[in-house]
Amino acid sequence: MRLLPALAAAAAIAACSPSDPQADDGAGIMTEAPASMILRGGPIHTADDAMPSAEAVAVRDGRIVYVGDEAGVEAFIGAGTEIVELDGAALYPGFTDAHVHVLGVGSRERTLNLEGTESITDLQDRVRAASAELPEGSVLYGRGWIETHWPEGRFPNRGDLDAAASDHAVVLTRADGHALVANSLALERAGITADSVAPEGGDILRDEAGEPTGMLIDTAMYPAEALVGELEGAERADTYAEGATVMASLGWTGGHDMSVPYSDVAMIEGLAAEDRLPIRVYVSVNPDGLATLARETPRIADDGRVITRAVKMYMDGALGSRGAALLEPYSDAPSNQGLMLSNEDETLSAFTEALRAGVQMNVHAIGDRGNRLLLDWVEAAYAAVPPEERAIENPRWRDEHTQIVDPADIRRFAELGVIPSMQPSHAIGDLFFAPDRLGEERLDGAYAWRDLIDSGVVIAGGSDAPVERGDPRIEFYAAVARRALDGTQTEQWHPDQAVTRQEALRMFTAWPAYASFREDELGRIAVGLRADFTVFSEDIMTIPEEDILTAEPVMTIVDGEVVYSAR
Repeated sequence: MRLLPALAAAAAIAACSPSDPQADDGAGIMTEAPASMILRGGPIHTADDAMPSAEAVAVRDGRIVYVGDEAGVEAFIGAGTEIVELDGAALYPGFTDAHVHVLGVGSRERTLNLEGTESITDLQDRVRAASAELPEGSVLYGRGWIETHWPEGRFPNRGDLDAAASDHAVVLTRADGHALVANSLALERAGITADSVAPEGGDILRDEAGEPTGMLIDTAMYPAEALVGELEGAERADTYAEGATVMASLGWTGGHDMSVPYSDVAMIEGLAAEDRLPIRVYVSVNPDGLATLARETPRIADDGRVITRAVKMYMDGALGSRGAALLEPYSDAPSNQGLMLSNEDETLSAFTEALRAGVQMNVHAIGDRGNRLLLDWVEAAYAAVPPEERAIENPRWRDEHTQIVDPADIRRFAELGVIPSMQPSHAIGDLFFAPDRLGEERLDGAYAWRDLIDSGVVIAGGSDAPVERGDPRIEFYAAVARRALDGTQTEQWHPDQAVTRQEALRMFTAWPAYASFREDELGRIAVGLRADFTVFSEDIMTIPEEDILTAEPVMTIVDGEVVYSAR
């Protein structure tokens, strides 16, 4: 392929711009300094409208210095230049997971992983096997089960777990992180009895006799979670580094890390300084870190490898555990409208403080009531703090998940400048049970990527790992195919809400860059931007949809350094 002459000329001019470092050839003539790395020999998709595709890219000092055809890149080859021959593999801007829990990804590698559990019997078998390796009386923790496809058609309960491991305190978190099941010993140690009162924003499910079933929802989970304890010290840092390494091996060059304790920020920065953090991390801390962050935002470490400038809050729970706040009751639980995890006064106080300090607010909202109230409260905060009183006129606040939205509210995202931060894999998992939870009518605003983009917003695409697998191929496939991994799709899934491949590429590259205030540094392959690249074995922009899932991560490059290679 050859670039059109106008584009080739533009690339040559950009590559030779006066701001580029140059070297003296000894005769007083300034010539281009050699590149540290050149990539060529495969499809290159830039996510840049000025030059959507290219034949070669050159990198120097962690920045892109040339994008264009193969003939033009020859001028950047020197004795020390590393030539990366793609051999037909495809190069993209670095894929960024705009909603991930990095520590959770690492923890998944070190605890009982219940992903793919097929039934309560299967769950029991896994618990029985894992408990056999632990001392009697110890705590067994696992995460990742989801019951919506199980033949039993119900949540697991304490009796199920007692039958598998009554001599251990068993605590198993649902995949969404908003519910868990505990056995009798764990409930006893947590002090949860028939007389226990569910806290605000939580629920203790009970049997007909009023006894706790073992299922705890949202804030009611805390006493059982306390039995598991928190990772600390070197183990916590090691687990975090492992999560980042797993992400790099999948093709992610960065992640927007959600719900991070402020005390972890220094640890994350330390990992970067020790060269133990292979990906770029954009941190959203817990709400109790707002006051501290407001005094030092943005907090930037290691030349931008770690940036902290956001706070993560919660409006409601999750759809699968019936904690998402709905405008009308759940279709399959008419007495339940979900759980609100925030109140208006406290939220507005935090919002106005954040506007004046320049702190970004990234707020979890899943149900249509949760999403509407979030938009209402953002609008109220904007009215209370007009643009001239804000540290940043356009604060780029985000709605994390944006799963179920009343169609009447879709236009409000663009009007308010709120960025939907969405995870396509949630749709292709949830749509197996969402029709039961919501009924037909509310599916019109469910996972409405197409309608949101058409309304004028960008979508920051992520995975919510470890809630989901956290694989960029799955997320890209889900966005463009809107099918389950086995190809399932029905009219209830609203296939018209799928996005184009160019839009999907931006969802994981250019749009997360915008959502983190870094569009001038990241998200595209263009001269002057940081050299973050993702390489897959196949061109996911052109191959059949089903083949996207089997394309292999070949190489992950951050700041011009290879942080993962399958070669």
